[in-house]
Amino acid sequence: MTDTMRRFVLAARPEGEPGPEHFRLETAPLPDPGEGQILARTILLSLDPYMRGRMSAARSYAKPVEVGALMEGQVVAEVIASRSPRWKTGDVVVAPLGWATHGVCDAEAAFRTVPGVPLGAALGVMGMPGLTAWVGLNDIAGGKAGETIVVSAATGAVGGVVGQLARAKGMRVIGVAGGAEKCAYAVAELGYHACLDHKAMDARTLSRAISEAAPDGVDAYFENVGGTVLEAVLPRMNTFGRIALCGMIAWYSGFEGAPPAPLVWGAILRQRLRVQGFIVTDHQNRTGAFAAEVAPMILSGALKWRETVAEGLEAAPAAFASLLRGDNFGKQLVRVGADPV
Repeated sequence: MTDTMRRFVLAARPEGEPGPEHFRLETAPLPDPGEGQILARTILLSLDPYMRGRMSAARSYAKPVEVGALMEGQVVAEVIASRSPRWKTGDVVVAPLGWATHGVCDAEAAFRTVPGVPLGAALGVMGMPGLTAWVGLNDIAGGKAGETIVVSAATGAVGGVVGQLARAKGMRVIGVAGGAEKCAYAVAELGYHACLDHKAMDARTLSRAISEAAPDGVDAYFENVGGTVLEAVLPRMNTFGRIALCGMIAWYSGFEGAPPAPLVWGAILRQRLRVQGFIVTDHQNRTGAFAAEVAPMILSGALKWRETVAEGLEAAPAAFASLLRGDNFGKQLVRVGADPV
């Protein structure tokens, strides 16, 4: 076993889009687990849009990553040393080890992967993105059979699950995604009734296309993006419609393309919309209900997903920048180590 590890730390806080200069790859001694802790080697690293917020010192729902500190993130990892009866060497866990080849965490912070489910899915459809989709659709947007929902980032790690769960509920599901390939996949594989390419339209044209795809108006909107997509959807919302505000990736590195405040507030007022932001960590009590519904769908093949996998820890900064641009297809992962034997 190696006696060193590699890790990415935050080298500087970005003003706009993060680049290679904002990360630093370090080599450090392999840490020893303390009492009640485990040491594990990373197999797959999850990259997620929320990480951009952690790079900023602005006020948020979680503490920012300090300059010089390890970039945070969830991983699938193999336990290589344990000082807890909860885990033994060789166990495969999901744990908050960050952008690193190895890490130590409290035993209670790790949880077991679902037997029979591919390891990547533990960071996607059966992980935080899947739970986010399930909570946002059911508890925040209150989706019901016969209603129409629009899902932005429709083929992403969260949006792709939202669309399929909404279709299973009996909703009319309209996706918005970036590129013809993603839109075709959303309809042919994920079951969307229609999917619109926001890269091929301005906000006004996209809004007209949403109206054509949703002739009875939009009852619920699952918001992952912001920007011109939000501007296009708002006029099509029905009275007393609901918006589940999950993310706004278009604005994470600045607010170019933001719709004017009077447009947003005016639509909310006139259509009496309910807009609720939510953070999935506030809803961990829903994990059991989520798993009970979604795990059988995964095991039976009823729920589909895509992954974009970058090879090697060194690829993480470029893969993260690609994620923020929307270049990835489905869940963005980084292959850091080999699967367990």
